[in-house]
Amino acid sequence: MSSILITGTSTGIGRATAAELVRRGHRVVATARDPRTLDGLGVDQRLRLDVTDQSSVDAAVKEAGEIDVLISNAGGIFYAPVEASPADEIERLYRLNTVGAVRVTQAVLPQMRERGKGRLLYVSSVAGRTVRPGSAAYNASKWALEAFAETLAIEVAGFGIDVSLAQPGPVSSGALDDVLTYGSPVYGPPEALPESAFITSEEVARALADLVERSEIPLRVPVGAAAEHVLAARDAAPYDRPFVR
Repeated sequence: MSSILITGTSTGIGRATAAELVRRGHRVVATARDPRTLDGLGVDQRLRLDVTDQSSVDAAVKEAGEIDVLISNAGGIFYAPVEASPADEIERLYRLNTVGAVRVTQAVLPQMRERGKGRLLYVSSVAGRTVRPGSAAYNASKWALEAFAETLAIEVAGFGIDVSLAQPGPVSSGALDDVLTYGSPVYGPPEALPESAFITSEEVARALADLVERSEIPLRVPVGAAAEHVLAARDAAPYDRPFVR
């Protein structure tokens, strides 16, 4: 049994992952900006944690106690062409998707180093290695997350801590049902994703739970057939021109 802290557990992937890990017998610390949204989850602890607020992160990690595994899941998205993307919205997305993940990582790392073991799992995306027009800020925040995580994997390997990036494609969690959008008559609306590309939150949850339980983990793990296909195409494509998933 592992002690696992999950960020962004109120809905979607985070909530499904908490339920899956509880089902497998692990101690789960579920966190959200509003812990009331965690009602109904049969977890060990339900804590307030806002990844953009350092005092909130510090308080939650202290109250959680010993953490074997961090699942960094909290995140957001908005749609807009680059020209129409408000700079303050780009900064907000970085604070949530990228800096927030780093903030929680920094909070749990000291105890993992002291014990000489730990596991850091990040919910990235195929958008961490590919792009879609209209999603530049989200793509960039996930590319940045992947750079942090890959560098971190090298830095902490000598302390018995391993790192992995789960890379699902679109997830039918409801997060994409009513996305904040900044339109532009010049560029038109963002292209809709085909229904066949979507996987469920439960599929991602099972993949994350498997990563918790594996003795060894790879740095990057595509989640779902669509993600595997897109990332294989990305690897095969030439790097001297744009690749659109």
